[in-house]
Amino acid sequence: MDEHKIVTRRLAMLIAVALAVFALYVLRLIFLQLVHGDEFAARATSTTEYRFNVTAARGDIVDSAGRRIATSTTCYNVELSKLLIGDNDLNETIRKAVEILQANGESWNDGLLISYADGAGNYDFTGDPASQSDQNAIAAVKEALGLQQYATANDVMDRLIEKYELESYDPTWQRILGGIHYQMEQEAFSNVNNFTLAENVSDKTVATVKEHSLTLPGVEIAETSVRSYTDGTILPHVLGRVGKITAEMWRVTDENGQVTYPLRDKGYAMNDVIGISGLESAYEDQLRGQDGVETITRDSDGVIIDTSITTEPEPGKTVMLTVNSEFQKAVDDALARNVQQIATTYNVDASAGAVVVIDVKTGGILACSNYPSYDQNLYSTQYSAYSADPGLPLYNRALQGLYTPGSTYKPSVAVAALISGLIDRNSTVYCNGVYNYFSDYHPRCTRHGHSGNIDVVTAIKWSCNIFFYDVGRRLTSDVYDDYAYRLGLGTPTGVEVSESTGRLTTKEDSNYTASLEVQAAIGQGNTVVTPVQLATYAATIANKGVRYRTHFVKALLDTNTGEVLEEVEPEIVEIIEDDVGAFDIVEEGMVGAAQTVAGLANYPYTIACKTGTPQRSEKTPSGSYYTNSTIIAYGPVEDPQIAVGIVVEYGGGGSRTGELVADIFNAYFFERSNGMTPVQEGQLLE
Repeated sequence: MDEHKIVTRRLAMLIAVALAVFALYVLRLIFLQLVHGDEFAARATSTTEYRFNVTAARGDIVDSAGRRIATSTTCYNVELSKLLIGDNDLNETIRKAVEILQANGESWNDGLLISYADGAGNYDFTGDPASQSDQNAIAAVKEALGLQQYATANDVMDRLIEKYELESYDPTWQRILGGIHYQMEQEAFSNVNNFTLAENVSDKTVATVKEHSLTLPGVEIAETSVRSYTDGTILPHVLGRVGKITAEMWRVTDENGQVTYPLRDKGYAMNDVIGISGLESAYEDQLRGQDGVETITRDSDGVIIDTSITTEPEPGKTVMLTVNSEFQKAVDDALARNVQQIATTYNVDASAGAVVVIDVKTGGILACSNYPSYDQNLYSTQYSAYSADPGLPLYNRALQGLYTPGSTYKPSVAVAALISGLIDRNSTVYCNGVYNYFSDYHPRCTRHGHSGNIDVVTAIKWSCNIFFYDVGRRLTSDVYDDYAYRLGLGTPTGVEVSESTGRLTTKEDSNYTASLEVQAAIGQGNTVVTPVQLATYAATIANKGVRYRTHFVKALLDTNTGEVLEEVEPEIVEIIEDDVGAFDIVEEGMVGAAQTVAGLANYPYTIACKTGTPQRSEKTPSGSYYTNSTIIAYGPVEDPQIAVGIVVEYGGGGSRTGELVADIFNAYFFERSNGMTPVQEGQLLE
């Protein structure tokens, strides 16, 4: 009986255990299939998405009539995709891709400043010893490879060969592959960041890469865009350039050693193109556009199952300028022609100059010319020649050149003296050719066209030094400098790109003397200004003391539709109150001055001008000082439309630029009469 009970209990216990185990299995199945069934099913068929930027087309830069000046054209890059290369040998993939590039005469992305091995198998650093950027790059290579700064080029190559397992390759391929690998690492090559191996490759290279697509997985052709210029000679100094992001731009270390990545934080990739100077830089945010996104989906076995554009790229905005490109070309031609003519006619060394033309009513720049200049489309291939040219074609004289204004400064002194009440229309100064106020300093006047008691109108017309010596001395530089600043000299004009500020002669100058102050009153002394300041100054006189911010940009447009998104309104930055008619009096003198200048005396419209012949620091073989030609002008006086500032280096007398002023006005009125390919305002031309 007891034995039967024991068996029964054991059997019951076994059944209970079996039921418990079965229940556990049932619960586990419920947990796996019902509660988390979807999750585990997804894991069984898991996929991974990789997102890549699709570069947006850069916005165009167009002239005031909509003609394209800078645009983006389609080109093709060879890219390496780590995701698509997968388990294939990376070194062999790179080698085969480079062989295609070599066969077609292409270059590849390799910034390693190390030579190829010589006959003895030794390497050298190729950086310019005088270039801080090159020396920083070499130091960075050593640091990145864990080498001391005294390491040689051989040490660097040994480390690269070891790091990237290049021992089986010959020295030439070791250098090629090592350089490319290092560049890839600098540009953060990864599953989500492709590496651009070669840029803007030929159609033949595109076709060859595509032919080998099955045997070269991960070597891709990517469509992108490159900056191009319809006419590379139009405004090259102002447009500026675009370029690849440099290491210094990408990784910024402040004075405290704090490292930041400002461009990465703004959404740039390390190998993106960015505006690095001029308007391309100033309007980078507007021109850049919004990159799109390409999504590549890979399953759990590493197979690519889908590729699609999940976000379409949006092109950047179009920047419309105040400059009319055909008027600009006419001014460019006139400047070059007149500089050469001055050199030939007067047997002087005139070989360079600058012109700025401003819309009096808005402050918009209509033309900005430098001579000599260069072609944007040839910049990369001809950079060495441009840099070595003694004429300095890369130098932006119009905005950055600093020149003594000479007698073009006199109208500002006249305005200051009239408004301050020191003189009036009838006040005179006696001119006998020598200023005898100082006992030990006797500056002179040519007395050209005048002598005796000289009033302000006559003094401006005939550029009487004695009048302005005396008025300037009594007025003091504190007063006439203040008006010169307000008129636009020695102060930023407001243009969107880099400009020199210049300076006026002040009592704080280390070499200040009373005699220096009277020299400053005729535009000499320590005073230096830019051609764009001269044009701004002329426009302010034309506007009777109202100075507008000088600017190049007229509007921002939608690149797809041409719709105006934002218009740049004229901005008044200074108003000089004139209760005594000072500007009318000065204008009378400047109109008289124009009547003494060839090319302007009988011009169909009334032009106001003031010439200058400022001394340079260099002396001629005979011991006299070389001089520049300067002039400011505006007109028509009855309704001023344009103002002009001009400098011709070594040109001599300022009146020699009169024909150039006439040519500029001729081009302006010719353009306004629809003589220069008229187009509908705002229309984008193909």
